[in-house]
Amino acid sequence: MNDRSVDVIDQFRESLSDCKRLYIHAARVALQDQPGADDTARRELIRRMVDLHQGLLVKIYTSVARADQKWSDVEQQLARELVDHLWQQRPAGKELNDIAQRMFRDAGRLAWYSLLRPFDRIVKIRNFVPELETVVLRVANLVAKADGCVTARETDAIRAIQQEIQVHLCRIQLEETPPGEAPQATETHAEIIHHESPRLESRHTPQPQQKQLRLPDDAVEKDSASLSDSLQQALQDLEQLVGLAGVKHEITTLTNYLNLQQRRREAGLPMHQLSLHMVFGGNPGTGKTTVARIVGRIFKSLGLLRRGHLVETDRAGMVAEYAGQTAPKTQRKIDEALDGILFIDEAYSLIASGPEDAYGQEAVQALVKRMEDDRERLVVIIAGYPQPIGQLLRSNPGLSSRFNTQLQFDDYRPAELARIFQLMCEANHYVLPCQARAKLLLGFHWLYDARDEHFGNGRLARNTFENSVRRLANRIAAVTPVTRDLLTVLTADDIDLAGVPAEVWEHLADRRLRFRVPCPQCQQQVHLRTDQLGRHVGCPHCQAPLQADWGEWVRREQAEGSRSQG
Repeated sequence: MNDRSVDVIDQFRESLSDCKRLYIHAARVALQDQPGADDTARRELIRRMVDLHQGLLVKIYTSVARADQKWSDVEQQLARELVDHLWQQRPAGKELNDIAQRMFRDAGRLAWYSLLRPFDRIVKIRNFVPELETVVLRVANLVAKADGCVTARETDAIRAIQQEIQVHLCRIQLEETPPGEAPQATETHAEIIHHESPRLESRHTPQPQQKQLRLPDDAVEKDSASLSDSLQQALQDLEQLVGLAGVKHEITTLTNYLNLQQRRREAGLPMHQLSLHMVFGGNPGTGKTTVARIVGRIFKSLGLLRRGHLVETDRAGMVAEYAGQTAPKTQRKIDEALDGILFIDEAYSLIASGPEDAYGQEAVQALVKRMEDDRERLVVIIAGYPQPIGQLLRSNPGLSSRFNTQLQFDDYRPAELARIFQLMCEANHYVLPCQARAKLLLGFHWLYDARDEHFGNGRLARNTFENSVRRLANRIAAVTPVTRDLLTVLTADDIDLAGVPAEVWEHLADRRLRFRVPCPQCQQQVHLRTDQLGRHVGCPHCQAPLQADWGEWVRREQAEGSRSQG
């Protein structure tokens, strides 16, 4: 076996493990919405997610391996690695052939949507779709390129797999999902994951769903309380979010205040009652839902909420179409959020028709009453564009008086969008060369300067990442031999920023192109060349080392007097 084949097998083995880790991690995240589940239920849900990942890997392997009607020696080695991953066996010869034949047979009964279904139906894990697509395409490419030759049929097979992901998971977005579509209102996570679970057979091992799978030590938490992070972990997760400096400061200050009040109560001192209801103002994609989830964890850690879960809704989830149905519908949604947070997105739509909207006013009145009656068990967060939110609060004095905390979520700046893109790359083992970084910054700057109230923010970064990965997949579909760089390096040609005019990219060829970044030591501005992005450089002012991942584009007229940094 030559070095190239060994490298392919090593990458294949690593990708199989990545897929398993992703499905287990997604299961644990989904379990955060079910803190009342016992150990048996939690273990069973994770076990079924492991079954799904097994079925997905078999489906990918067989779809590509059978495409050219040949089974090369290296493809047989990959099949052996797959069997070892699935059932901890390393067959060879006729034994391997028999197991492979059963895998090809079973794969025909596996539907793509059944294997991907949790990532579509469970809102909380939809953000993992880019990672899922990455690992799927990586496995498919490794199988296709294993023998050093990619046929047209294998290329078509890879593209067909990519199309299956796009068709079934195309409505995945960064953050808010239309709450009216939330499936867990009528279908439990266990039912979603169990639906059409794969059944893979091996003569030499028990069926996967019957054997005791070897899960990682941390795959299942010891008790339901451990599913919620500590206060310190929640605050750490808040701090690690990109941007949102003002929001982080306000929430940290509020947390310190509430912590102080809790200590005063424990000491028998009087407490000041503070309304916990909040207003999150900002454009779409600025992280409002993500922060709301962290706030729920903080309040639970402080003992202010028993569960700390998040229930998302909007006008469609609270206002009915016929007389007499709005109040019961609103009450049901509030009951669902008790002991946690009711997050009302685009809350101003409740009274979109003005005072004459009797149904919307009925929902608001019911909400105001429950915010008072259940003030010990309910936190309401209303979110949306800042100006309409202000109009909503002014429309009802009882509503406005109950929201003491108002947070403004500013649009992400270009370097922050690039940082979000980088985090997705790091999570999926992609590398960004300096030229790709420069293209991202130029494109994000142009889109940021041209933005309106519909600016995508974090969704823009996510969509750009997904589109770039697909362009990479198309670029390498027929390229051999397979190398780690081929699978992991996103070049400037792969970067896809829709809507940016062609003349913006002309700056990439300009040797005077510079990006500005502040030195963390002396706070002086350092101007960087394209080839310095993503590298360690020295500050010309204080000689302190500087990791120059991203920066602000210095316009050509501003760069005339800048010095080239060595």
